[in-house]
Amino acid sequence: MLRNMHIVSQPIHDMNLPSGSQAVERAAQLLVCLAESERALAIGELVTATGLHQATTSRLVGALERHGIVARDGRRGSVRPGPVLLRLALSDLSHKRMVELAAPILDEIGAETHETVNLSSPIRDGVNHLAQVDSDFLVGTTNWVGRAVPLHCSSTGKVFLAFGSAELPKGPLARLTKDTITDRQSLATDLDLVRRRGFALTVDELELGLSAVAAPVRDRSGSVIAALSVSGPSMRLGRERLLSHGKLLCKASGLLSNRLDQALQSPKEAVG
Repeated sequence: MLRNMHIVSQPIHDMNLPSGSQAVERAAQLLVCLAESERALAIGELVTATGLHQATTSRLVGALERHGIVARDGRRGSVRPGPVLLRLALSDLSHKRMVELAAPILDEIGAETHETVNLSSPIRDGVNHLAQVDSDFLVGTTNWVGRAVPLHCSSTGKVFLAFGSAELPKGPLARLTKDTITDRQSLATDLDLVRRRGFALTVDELELGLSAVAAPVRDRSGSVIAALSVSGPSMRLGRERLLSHGKLLCKASGLLSNRLDQALQSPKEAVG
Protein backbone atom coordinates (compact mmCIF):
# COMPACT_ATOMS: atom_id res chain seq x y z
CA MET A 1 0.00 0.00 0.00
CA LEU A 2 1.51 3.32 -1.07
CA ARG A 3 0.97 6.30 1.22
CA ASN A 4 0.01 9.73 -0.14
CA MET A 5 0.08 8.64 -3.74
CA HIS A 6 -2.64 8.73 -6.38
CA ILE A 7 -3.00 5.60 -8.48
CA VAL A 8 -3.85 6.28 -12.12
CA SER A 9 -6.94 4.26 -13.02
CA GLN A 10 -6.09 3.86 -16.73
CA PRO A 11 -2.56 2.52 -17.46
CA ILE A 12 -0.92 4.73 -20.04
CA HIS A 13 0.08 1.80 -22.27
CA ASP A 14 -3.61 1.21 -22.98
CA MET A 15 -3.93 4.60 -24.60
CA ASN A 16 -3.79 4.86 -28.38
CA LEU A 17 -0.97 7.39 -28.72
CA PRO A 18 1.90 7.84 -31.16
CA SER A 19 5.20 6.58 -29.74
CA GLY A 20 6.58 10.08 -29.10
CA SER A 21 3.48 11.29 -27.29
CA GLN A 22 3.28 7.98 -25.45
CA ALA A 23 6.81 8.41 -24.07
CA VAL A 24 6.01 11.93 -22.87
CA GLU A 25 2.76 10.76 -21.24
CA ARG A 26 4.54 7.90 -19.48
CA ALA A 27 7.33 10.15 -18.21
CA ALA A 28 4.77 12.68 -17.00
CA GLN A 29 2.90 9.94 -15.17
CA LEU A 30 6.06 8.90 -13.31
CA LEU A 31 6.79 12.51 -12.36
CA VAL A 32 3.28 13.02 -10.99
CA CYS A 33 3.71 9.93 -8.80
CA LEU A 34 7.01 11.19 -7.43
CA ALA A 35 5.72 14.73 -6.90
CA GLU A 36 2.67 13.52 -4.96
CA SER A 37 4.59 11.07 -2.78
CA GLU A 38 6.06 12.13 0.58
CA ARG A 39 9.02 9.79 0.15
CA ALA A 40 11.29 8.27 -2.46
CA LEU A 41 9.70 5.39 -4.38
CA ALA A 42 11.19 2.10 -5.51
CA ILE A 43 10.93 1.08 -9.17
CA GLY A 44 8.46 -1.64 -8.19
CA GLU A 45 6.24 0.91 -6.46
CA LEU A 46 6.25 3.10 -9.56
CA VAL A 47 5.30 0.08 -11.65
CA THR A 48 2.38 -0.70 -9.34
CA ALA A 49 1.23 2.92 -9.25
CA THR A 50 1.36 3.58 -12.99
CA GLY A 51 0.63 0.20 -14.56
CA LEU A 52 3.72 0.54 -16.75
CA HIS A 53 6.00 -2.41 -17.45
CA GLN A 54 9.09 -2.62 -15.24
CA ALA A 55 11.48 -2.41 -18.21
CA THR A 56 9.69 0.70 -19.50
CA THR A 57 9.75 2.28 -16.07
CA SER A 58 13.46 1.59 -15.63
CA ARG A 59 14.29 3.07 -19.05
CA LEU A 60 12.25 6.20 -18.39
CA VAL A 61 13.76 6.68 -14.94
CA GLY A 62 17.23 6.32 -16.45
CA ALA A 63 16.52 8.97 -19.07
CA LEU A 64 15.01 11.38 -16.52
CA GLU A 65 17.94 10.78 -14.18
CA ARG A 66 20.49 11.65 -16.88
CA HIS A 67 18.85 15.07 -17.22
CA GLY A 68 18.61 15.72 -13.48
CA ILE A 69 14.80 15.54 -13.44
CA VAL A 70 14.80 12.62 -11.02
CA ALA A 71 17.56 11.26 -8.78
CA ARG A 72 18.36 7.96 -7.11
CA ASP A 73 18.29 7.72 -3.35
CA GLY A 74 21.61 5.96 -2.80
CA ARG A 75 20.67 4.52 0.57
CA ARG A 76 17.61 2.62 -0.70
CA GLY A 77 17.98 2.58 -4.46
CA SER A 78 14.67 4.40 -4.76
CA VAL A 79 13.75 7.37 -6.98
CA ARG A 80 12.94 10.91 -5.89
CA PRO A 81 12.65 14.35 -7.55
CA GLY A 82 15.98 15.54 -8.93
CA PRO A 83 17.64 18.97 -8.82
CA VAL A 84 15.97 20.22 -12.01
CA LEU A 85 12.51 19.28 -10.76
CA LEU A 86 13.26 20.87 -7.40
CA ARG A 87 14.21 24.15 -9.05
CA LEU A 88 10.92 24.07 -10.97
CA ALA A 89 9.04 23.45 -7.72
CA LEU A 90 10.64 26.55 -6.26
CA SER A 91 9.03 28.62 -9.03
CA ASP A 92 5.71 28.13 -7.19
CA LEU A 93 7.25 29.21 -3.91
CA SER A 94 9.55 31.95 -5.17
CA HIS A 95 12.96 32.69 -3.76
CA LYS A 96 11.50 35.93 -2.48
CA ARG A 97 8.89 34.05 -0.46
CA MET A 98 11.53 31.65 0.84
CA VAL A 99 13.64 34.58 1.98
CA GLU A 100 10.63 36.09 3.77
CA LEU A 101 9.95 32.85 5.63
CA ALA A 102 13.62 32.38 6.49
CA ALA A 103 14.28 35.94 7.69
CA PRO A 104 13.36 35.49 11.38
CA ILE A 105 15.25 32.19 11.50
CA LEU A 106 18.36 33.81 10.02
CA ASP A 107 18.09 36.57 12.62
CA GLU A 108 17.89 34.05 15.45
CA ILE A 109 20.93 32.15 14.19
CA GLY A 110 22.85 35.43 13.84
CA ALA A 111 21.92 36.51 17.37
CA GLU A 112 23.19 33.22 18.79
CA THR A 113 26.36 32.76 16.72
CA HIS A 114 27.27 36.44 16.02
CA GLU A 115 28.67 35.23 12.68
CA THR A 116 27.55 35.66 9.05
CA VAL A 117 24.44 33.60 8.28
CA ASN A 118 23.24 32.71 4.77
CA LEU A 119 20.34 31.06 3.00
CA SER A 120 21.45 29.41 -0.25
CA SER A 121 20.05 27.37 -3.13
CA PRO A 122 21.69 25.11 -5.72
CA ILE A 123 22.33 26.37 -9.23
CA ARG A 124 24.05 24.71 -12.16
CA ASP A 125 27.61 23.83 -11.08
CA GLY A 126 27.46 25.99 -7.96
CA VAL A 127 25.69 27.66 -5.05
CA ASN A 128 23.65 30.87 -5.08
CA HIS A 129 23.31 32.95 -1.89
CA LEU A 130 19.77 34.30 -1.48
CA ALA A 131 19.84 36.14 1.85
CA GLN A 132 22.29 37.07 4.57
CA VAL A 133 22.52 38.30 8.15
CA ASP A 134 25.84 40.04 8.72
CA SER A 135 28.34 39.16 11.42
CA ASP A 136 28.52 41.32 14.55
CA PHE A 137 32.31 41.43 14.10
CA LEU A 138 34.30 43.73 11.84
CA VAL A 139 36.52 40.87 10.70
CA GLY A 140 34.55 38.44 8.61
CA THR A 141 31.73 40.64 7.33
CA THR A 142 31.33 39.89 3.61
CA ASN A 143 28.25 40.22 1.45
CA TRP A 144 27.67 36.84 -0.21
CA VAL A 145 24.22 37.59 -1.65
CA GLY A 146 24.21 37.12 -5.41
CA ARG A 147 27.69 35.56 -5.38
CA ALA A 148 28.03 32.03 -6.72
CA VAL A 149 30.61 29.68 -5.20
CA PRO A 150 31.77 26.21 -6.29
CA LEU A 151 30.10 23.09 -4.96
CA HIS A 152 33.13 21.06 -3.91
CA CYS A 153 34.76 23.58 -1.57
CA SER A 154 31.83 25.34 0.10
CA SER A 155 29.82 24.03 3.04
CA THR A 156 26.49 24.65 1.28
CA GLY A 157 27.80 23.06 -1.91
CA LYS A 158 28.80 19.94 0.02
CA VAL A 159 25.27 19.76 1.45
CA PHE A 160 23.76 19.87 -2.04
CA LEU A 161 26.24 17.27 -3.32
CA ALA A 162 25.81 14.95 -0.34
CA PHE A 163 22.03 14.88 -0.53
CA GLY A 164 21.67 14.74 -4.31
CA SER A 165 20.49 18.27 -5.08
CA ALA A 166 23.51 19.01 -7.27
CA GLU A 167 26.17 17.15 -9.23
CA LEU A 168 29.86 17.83 -9.63
CA PRO A 169 30.85 19.35 -12.97
CA LYS A 170 32.88 17.21 -15.32
CA GLY A 171 36.62 17.70 -15.48
CA PRO A 172 39.18 18.60 -12.81
CA LEU A 173 37.98 20.29 -9.62
CA ALA A 174 39.48 23.74 -9.08
CA ARG A 175 42.06 24.03 -6.30
CA LEU A 176 41.41 27.39 -4.63
CA THR A 177 43.66 26.82 -1.60
CA LYS A 178 46.12 24.18 -0.45
CA ASP A 179 43.29 22.61 1.58
CA THR A 180 40.72 22.40 -1.24
CA ILE A 181 39.66 18.80 -1.81
CA THR A 182 40.14 18.11 -5.51
CA ASP A 183 40.38 14.31 -5.46
CA ARG A 184 36.92 12.94 -6.20
CA GLN A 185 37.32 9.85 -4.02
CA SER A 186 38.44 11.96 -1.06
CA LEU A 187 35.49 14.27 -1.64
CA ALA A 188 33.13 11.27 -1.76
CA THR A 189 34.44 10.18 1.65
CA ASP A 190 33.85 13.68 2.99
CA LEU A 191 30.30 13.73 1.59
CA ASP A 192 29.58 10.40 3.26
CA LEU A 193 30.52 12.04 6.57
CA VAL A 194 28.16 14.93 5.75
CA ARG A 195 25.29 12.47 5.33
CA ARG A 196 26.09 10.69 8.59
CA ARG A 197 26.59 13.91 10.55
CA GLY A 198 23.70 15.83 9.00
CA PHE A 199 25.69 18.97 8.20
CA ALA A 200 28.81 19.97 6.23
CA LEU A 201 32.04 21.70 7.27
CA THR A 202 34.69 23.54 5.31
CA VAL A 203 37.92 24.88 6.80
CA ASP A 204 40.22 26.97 4.55
CA GLU A 205 38.90 25.17 1.44
CA LEU A 206 37.18 28.04 -0.39
CA GLU A 207 39.57 30.70 0.91
CA LEU A 208 42.41 30.60 3.42
CA GLY A 209 41.19 31.78 6.82
CA LEU A 210 37.50 31.14 6.03
CA SER A 211 35.50 28.39 7.73
CA ALA A 212 31.83 27.52 7.40
CA VAL A 213 29.16 25.01 8.36
CA ALA A 214 25.85 24.32 6.59
CA ALA A 215 22.73 22.20 7.09
CA PRO A 216 20.07 21.09 4.58
CA VAL A 217 16.57 22.53 4.21
CA ARG A 218 14.16 19.89 2.93
CA ASP A 219 10.77 19.71 1.27
CA ARG A 220 8.01 17.35 2.43
CA SER A 221 9.51 14.41 0.52
CA GLY A 222 12.86 14.86 2.24
CA SER A 223 14.62 16.30 -0.81
CA VAL A 224 17.08 19.11 -0.11
CA ILE A 225 16.01 22.39 -1.73
CA ALA A 226 18.14 24.93 0.16
CA ALA A 227 20.72 25.25 2.92
CA LEU A 228 21.44 27.42 5.96
CA SER A 229 25.05 28.26 6.74
CA VAL A 230 27.25 30.06 9.24
CA SER A 231 30.64 31.35 8.14
CA GLY A 232 33.49 33.37 9.58
CA PRO A 233 37.25 33.54 10.15
CA SER A 234 38.89 30.23 10.97
CA MET A 235 40.58 31.86 13.96
CA ARG A 236 37.12 32.24 15.57
CA LEU A 237 35.42 29.18 14.16
CA GLY A 238 37.43 26.30 15.55
CA ARG A 239 36.28 22.69 15.20
CA GLU A 240 34.25 22.60 18.43
CA ARG A 241 32.43 25.81 17.55
CA LEU A 242 31.72 24.59 14.02
CA LEU A 243 30.24 21.36 15.37
CA SER A 244 28.11 23.30 17.84
CA HIS A 245 26.88 25.64 15.11
CA GLY A 246 26.15 22.63 12.92
CA LYS A 247 23.74 21.22 15.50
CA LEU A 248 22.10 24.64 15.82
CA LEU A 249 21.68 24.84 12.03
CA CYS A 250 20.10 21.38 11.89
CA LYS A 251 17.38 22.52 14.30
CA ALA A 252 16.89 25.80 12.43
CA SER A 253 16.75 24.12 9.03
CA GLY A 254 14.11 21.72 10.34
CA LEU A 255 12.01 24.69 11.43
CA LEU A 256 12.41 26.37 8.04
CA SER A 257 11.53 23.13 6.26
CA ASN A 258 8.26 23.01 8.20
CA ARG A 259 7.47 26.65 7.37
CA LEU A 260 8.09 26.07 3.66
CA ASP A 261 5.86 23.01 3.71
CA GLN A 262 3.07 24.98 5.41
CA ALA A 263 3.44 27.78 2.87
CA LEU A 264 3.11 25.34 -0.04
CA GLN A 265 0.01 23.80 1.49
CA SER A 266 -1.56 27.15 2.44
CA PRO A 267 0.09 29.76 0.16
CA LYS A 268 -2.35 32.50 1.16
CA GLU A 269 -1.53 32.24 4.83
CA ALA A 270 1.40 34.24 6.16
CA VAL A 271 3.83 32.37 8.36
CA GLY A 272 5.28 34.35 11.24
